Amino acid sequence: MHCQLVEGNWMELKSKVREMWGHLTDDDVDVIAGKREVLIGRIKERYGRTADEVTAEVEQFDRSHLGDA
Repeated sequence: MHCQLVEGNWMELKSKVREMWGHLTDDDVDVIAGKREVLIGRIKERYGRTADEVTAEVEQFDRSHLGDA
């Protein structure tokens, strides 16, 4: 389980995050800066989803894009 979206790979992941969650703005992505909890908070705000729903979605995103890293 990832404690945070890998900050070191954030530059590479930004476009994938925007593809997955298109309601996030450029400012949102800049503020997130690879921090998993901030990403979850912004997705909750933009999409009106629960923390559990968003956490599960972000975990799936981690597995899909980061593998076992």
